[in-house]
Amino acid sequence: MQERLPIVFRDEHLIAVHKPSGLLVHRTFLDRHETRFAVQILRDQIRQHVHPVHRLDRGTSGILLFALDRDVCRSVAAQFESQQVEKTYVAIVRGHTDETGVIDHPLRRQFDEYEFRPANATGVAQDAITRYRRLAIAELPHAVDRYPTSRYALLELAPQTGRRHQIRRHLKHIAHPIIGDATYGKGRHNRLFQELFGCHRLLLACTEVRLTHPLSGEPLTLRTPLAEDFISVIEQLGWNWPRDQL
Repeated sequence: MQERLPIVFRDEHLIAVHKPSGLLVHRTFLDRHETRFAVQILRDQIRQHVHPVHRLDRGTSGILLFALDRDVCRSVAAQFESQQVEKTYVAIVRGHTDETGVIDHPLRRQFDEYEFRPANATGVAQDAITRYRRLAIAELPHAVDRYPTSRYALLELAPQTGRRHQIRRHLKHIAHPIIGDATYGKGRHNRLFQELFGCHRLLLACTEVRLTHPLSGEPLTLRTPLAEDFISVIEQLGWNWPRDQL
């Protein structure tokens, strides 16, 4: 049976889907043995070429936007590059954060293996800002670090800039890494969530994207509920989350 992606929005110029955690957006050198990609699945699903206008990490679920022709792709991609697009994410992190906060921490640019890398690029840090709001907290009777219990928080995040892995790197920077993050997170906490909740994913999701429609010029808001596997962890932590929230 042909794999399909849930469609969040579609008109004659754009299409947005809910990308599941674990799915690559497109083929990459680092995952050259992978056979499943969002671009290919959606192309086969709607029988039309699609052009991704932004990226989501493999482990991140949520809204992924495509253009249906190259001109529209360039127009929308320019909005992302010039930081005119507003995005909202939800994450579960280690520890209890402040109720609200702003992470203003420059990040060095990260490159794909196939990208041209200027000689001085690796040492240059770019401005990076992420705002967050704490939605809920939990404490579990399990000693993971040096404490007898372990604490976690549910966050809503709004990146003001679009650096590679920005949210994941910023949360590591403030010592509240995302659960399930194998690169920037804590293995002991990741393993606890695997054992307690059967969670084997990065607990980060893009739930809302706001931009200007490239043809009409009207505001366009795209929303998607959290994936079932994400909501399952939320509920097991004792938090309430509407399953049909949009």
